[in-house]
Amino acid sequence: MNYILFEDQSRLNLLPLTFTRPVADIRIGILTIREKWEKQLNAKTSTKTEDYLSKKYPTEYTIDTDNIWINSSFCPNEKLIEEIKSLKPQELLLDSTTVVAANTGDVKHFELSSWGQFYKYDSHAKPMWIEHPWDIFTKNGDAIIADFELLTKGRKSLALSSTNQIIGHENIFVEEGAKVECAILNASTGPIYIGKDAEIMEGAIVRGPFALCEHSTLKLGAKIYGPTTIGPHSKVGGEVNNSVIFGYSNKAHDGFLGNSVIGEWCNIGADSNNSNLKNNYAEVKLWNYEQGKLINTGLTFCGLIMADHSKCGINTMFNTGTVVGVNANIFGAGFPPNFIPSFSWGGSDGFTTYKINAAIEVATRVYERRGLVLDDTEKEILTHLFEITEKYRK
Repeated sequence: MNYILFEDQSRLNLLPLTFTRPVADIRIGILTIREKWEKQLNAKTSTKTEDYLSKKYPTEYTIDTDNIWINSSFCPNEKLIEEIKSLKPQELLLDSTTVVAANTGDVKHFELSSWGQFYKYDSHAKPMWIEHPWDIFTKNGDAIIADFELLTKGRKSLALSSTNQIIGHENIFVEEGAKVECAILNASTGPIYIGKDAEIMEGAIVRGPFALCEHSTLKLGAKIYGPTTIGPHSKVGGEVNNSVIFGYSNKAHDGFLGNSVIGEWCNIGADSNNSNLKNNYAEVKLWNYEQGKLINTGLTFCGLIMADHSKCGINTMFNTGTVVGVNANIFGAGFPPNFIPSFSWGGSDGFTTYKINAAIEVATRVYERRGLVLDDTEKEILTHLFEITEKYRK
C-alpha cells in the first residue's frame, strides 16, 4: 500500500502554523503527526498539500498497488490503523461526516468531491482530531502518553544519576546521549520523555506529561508544568505551562509561556511573557484566517500562537489569545495587538512591513547557526507567503 497524507478544511483553521508546513508536520505529543503515522503503519508517507509547498513536500503515487489517502488532521491509533488497512478500492472511512481515509486503488488523481460515490464505513476508532491551533496544547497530554507508549514499548531507558530527585521512575524514559543532573522530575502526573542527546540542566523542575526532544536543552532552574513538549534542537528556560514548541526555537531566558504553540525558528526574548487568562475570566477568542475574524475557542486559558521564523525582543508582553504570523519581529513597550500579520515589524506603537529580502537574510543566518542551509525552495516558500499575506498588513 502507498500512503498519502492529505489535507481538508482543517488546514485553513490551523493557519498560521500551516503556512510553512503541511498539517502532517505539526508536532503534538512527542512526534509530528506524520511520524506517528509512519511508525504505526511501518511505512513512509507522502503529502497532498498546497501547490507552493509541494516542491518541498511532494505527492508520490503508485500504479501497481493501492493508494491510501489519510486525513492528516487525525492522529492514528491501533484501531484506526486496522480500519484503514482493511479498506478495499473505492471504500471510504468516515468519522461522523469527516473523511478519515480512502482507498483509491491504482487511481493516481482524485478530487474530494468524487468520493461521494465510494462505499462508506463509519470509524469506531475515536481518533484524536487536530482541527484548531488550540487543539495542539489542549490535547497534548493525551498525545504525549500515546507517543510515550509507542516509542518506549519493549525498550529500556538509560539510567538517571543519583543527583536527581525522581518521582515515578517507571514513567520516565531517557534516550541515548541525554544528560540529566541535579533536576527534579515528577512523572506521577504523566510520563516524561527525554530525547537523544537532550539535556536537562541543574535546578530544573519538571512535572509530566513532558517531552524534551532530541538535541534540545532545558536550562538552569527552568520550571515546566505539563503537558508540555519542547521539540528538537530548542533551548528553553524560565516558566512554561501546557505549551508546544515545534522545534529549532529558543525561549532561553526567564519569562512565562503558557497554553501556547510556538513554531520553528522562533526566538522569545528575555523576560518576555504571555497572558493565558483574561482578567475577567471570559472565554478567549483567537484570530481565524478562514473567517477573517476573532472566533470563540471555548477556552478560559489560551495564550500565544506564533508561526515559524517570528521573534520578539526582550520584555515583550503578549495579550491573552495572540496570533503571530510567519516572520514577524515584535518589540517595544506595551501590549501589541492580538493579531500580528506575517512579515510585520514593530509593536504596540504600530507596524511596518518586514521586507522579504531582509527576512530571508536573517533566516539564512539562523539556519547557518544550526549548520543548515536555507535553500532556494525555502526562499521560494517565504517569498510566496510574503505575497499572499500582504492583505493582512494593510
